[in-house]
Amino acid sequence: MNEVTRTPDGVSESAVRAAHDVRVVYSRLRRRMRETYDPGDLTPSQTSVLSRLDKDGEASVTDLAAAERVRHQSVATTVGILVERGLVDRRPDPEDGRRQLVFVTDSGHVFLEDRRRAGEGWLTRALEDGCTEEERRLLIEAAALLERVVRS
Repeated sequence: MNEVTRTPDGVSESAVRAAHDVRVVYSRLRRRMRETYDPGDLTPSQTSVLSRLDKDGEASVTDLAAAERVRHQSVATTVGILVERGLVDRRPDPEDGRRQLVFVTDSGHVFLEDRRRAGEGWLTRALEDGCTEEERRLLIEAAALLERVVRS
């Protein structure tokens, strides 16, 4: 009989171990994928703002600052650089003419897609070369479990 060992908090030790292992592997995987593409001289802050806009759609600098948990002035500088690079642009907010909304340009979308494709290409090759078919199927199942955890 498999008895579940619990921590003093009442959490299973397997949950603690799984949380630790997933966090560590996720961090390493992200770092490794970042190494596979040319960041185009973007800083991590610039990349974060660009990715957030790509995912969430347009936003004001104030909204971006709150979401990124940084000062308004820092995001304004970051957005200015991204505008200069042609990766984002601004337009007046139709509901408040005093505000401007920032959005990803077509060039910005292409830039991000190229980066994603490079990272996914590296990972595809690594999984093909380093794992068996059975292990890849296990990873697919594990990804589905992690997705379920994220959505709970």
